[in-house]
Amino acid sequence: MENQIKRAIVVGGAGFIGSHLTDALLDAGWRVDVIDNLSGGKMELVNPRANFFNKDIRNYNDIVPIIAGSDVVFHLAALPRVQYSIDFPQETNEVNAGGTLNVLQAAKEGRVKRVVYSGSSSAYGNQETMPLHEGLRAIPVSPYALQKYIGEEYARIYSEIHGLQTVTLRYFNVYGTRMDPEGAYALVIGRFIKLRKEGKSLTITGTGKQTRDFTHIRDVVRANMLAAESMNVGRGEAINIGAGRNISMNTLAEMIGGDIEYVPARKEPLHTLANNQRAKELLGWEPSIQIEEGIAELREEAGL
Repeated sequence: MENQIKRAIVVGGAGFIGSHLTDALLDAGWRVDVIDNLSGGKMELVNPRANFFNKDIRNYNDIVPIIAGSDVVFHLAALPRVQYSIDFPQETNEVNAGGTLNVLQAAKEGRVKRVVYSGSSSAYGNQETMPLHEGLRAIPVSPYALQKYIGEEYARIYSEIHGLQTVTLRYFNVYGTRMDPEGAYALVIGRFIKLRKEGKSLTITGTGKQTRDFTHIRDVVRANMLAAESMNVGRGEAINIGAGRNISMNTLAEMIGGDIEYVPARKEPLHTLANNQRAKELLGWEPSIQIEEGIAELREEAGL
């Protein structure tokens, strides 16, 4: 593999994380094929150096020939957001659980070397133990969290039964450029910055005392690159990818600036905080960007 151009499939490569990962892979000399149905991704985010396939992972026969023979499949496609999964559980299950099974089966049939699955820290649910570590039992509290956990369990099982190398990266609240600030299910940092630019109040659910471990997109991309080639993983491991530090929504709002408006709480975990020791041990990964630095970068980009 070292002496030839490696081929990657980025499933969901027109999205926020997937497009950043596609760029990094191309810059590192990989050949990249992107699969995305553009339901959440945007064509303008797809690097023109990548081969693009407008396909839906719910249609197994459409993705099999694209995935076959690749070195690594990065599976990032999902219908995200907790509230959306509560409102539309059947649709999100078809994509997040069923679509993941299709990707894994296509990878097995196509003799893919490794699948790097984008999991979610939402699988932990509400835990008494902090920081969250991979030895804790998953307690999903939303359809989205359950669906993402089902995906990582499918990945683990495919490693055990079929010998397909898989590794799950459990992301903790990824943020950075290209976040989607639109709609009811927008990522909170992107939404806050958009509201601040428009001179509107920042809307916070509940008391604002709930905390999140925000992880910068460049750190997440680097974790994927390491997971693709590390000799220490590939047996269905789940690995936290989080900064290891959390802040409250109130603190986040203060960092971005502007007035605050409180709205009713949602059904979601109160706190997240990653124990990232396993990522350090297995991947040689640790976070490099503090939240203050990341927010300052986004504020500057937005002209705030």
